[in-house]
Parts: sequence; structure tokens; C-alpha cells
Amino acid sequence: MSDDSIHAIGLRLARWRASYALAAIGIMVAGLSIRCVRLGLPWTVAKYGGSIFWGMMVYCIVSAANPDVPRSQRAMIACVAAVLVESIRLFHATWLDDFRITLAGALLLGRIFSVWNIAAYATGIAVALWLDGVIRLWRHQCTR
Repeated sequence: MSDDSIHAIGLRLARWRASYALAAIGIMVAGLSIRCVRLGLPWTVAKYGGSIFWGMMVYCIVSAANPDVPRSQRAMIACVAAVLVESIRLFHATWLDDFRITLAGALLLGRIFSVWNIAAYATGIAVALWLDGVIRLWRHQCTR
């Protein structure tokens, strides 16, 4: 492989990393807004909508770290990460419970284990996977 092609691949990966990182930030803002801003949404929409956005954010973070890994594998990694984070809620230690009662702890780790949260995360990851495919297809068609 020539130096030019290696450089081009590096630039392409850097652009994808930046795109995923920016998407993760945007999704984080949307998720915090749906949870924290008084939008008048029903509790279930705010609660599980935020969890769906959280799953989408995890997919984007995994994708930013590994943009050259196939999308399906990134989705699986994101699912495993989401289940692990949710499962941490089953572990109780004083220092961890003290962190969980803070706003940062509640947003990052949550407080109570819920299978419904895992379903919402999986939904968010599936939505992000689908959007990723649509955007990649659109970008491919636009560069022809």
C-alpha cells in the first residue's frame, strides 16, 4: 500500500471519528434535554426516551473509537457495554451508592436495575445502527 493511500485511509477514519463524536455530543444534549428540561412530556416518554438516546450515544462512542470495525460488531459491543453498565446497578458498595445519588452518578450509572432500561438501550442502539447505515449509504451515493 502506498503512503498516499495510507494517508487517505487515516483521514477517512479521522473524519468518521469526528462525525461519531459530534453525534454522541448531540445525542447527549438531546437525552439530557428530554430528561432534565421540563418539556411537559409524559414520564415514560422522558424516562425511556432518555434511555433510548443513551443507547444511541453508546453506539456513537463505540463507533468513534472503532470506525473501521463493521457496524454490526460495533452494535454488539455497544449492547454488551450497555448491559454491563446496567448490571453494575446490581452491585452495591457504600462508595458506589454515594456516587449514584449524585446527578452525575444517576446519569452515568443509574440507580436501579431494570430490564426495561436494557430494552430501551437496545432500541437506541438499533436506531443508531439503522441511521448509521442510512447516512453511510447517502454519503456513498453523494460521492459518486
